[in-house]
Amino acid sequence: MAKRRVVRVDHHRTMHARYVEGITVRQLRNGDTQTVAALFGRLGARSRELRFCGAKPRLREEELAALARVDGDHHVLVAYVDGDAEPAGMARLVRDGASAEIAFEVADAHQGRGIGSVLARELASDARAAGITELVATVCGDNAAVVSLLKRVARSLHVTWEGREREFVVGLER
Repeated sequence: MAKRRVVRVDHHRTMHARYVEGITVRQLRNGDTQTVAALFGRLGARSRELRFCGAKPRLREEELAALARVDGDHHVLVAYVDGDAEPAGMARLVRDGASAEIAFEVADAHQGRGIGSVLARELASDARAAGITELVATVCGDNAAVVSLLKRVARSLHVTWEGREREFVVGLER
């Protein structure tokens, strides 16, 4: 069984750092554009294309501010690995009633090491605790890693295609 140390989590106001499988996961502070920009800088062109459904050489100031928003409807987790002071990954959800749109990004140097999986499990756990029953993810092109990640956290899964994008509705029913 994976080593998991969890500090009490209050999903409405404050979340303390958690240490899961060698990865420290904490909530992004509202307005922390520096952390968002640091992770964006660690994404290669292909990772940015898959995450943003097209070329994205830079983030505009308003995009950066939106990605750094944390409030009652916006929840963002940041992952760090031991020995690396920069963010290794990020997962966010934007709540809409009992549903939430989600997105993930993992720095190129850390892809394939389980960071996305840890973030997905922790985000799904936080969502369940907050009463969210389904997550919605728009996946661009053929992103097999994200599809696999979503299947691992889903209790049920519904997929629709629109152009080159797939929309996944991930059921979190207990």
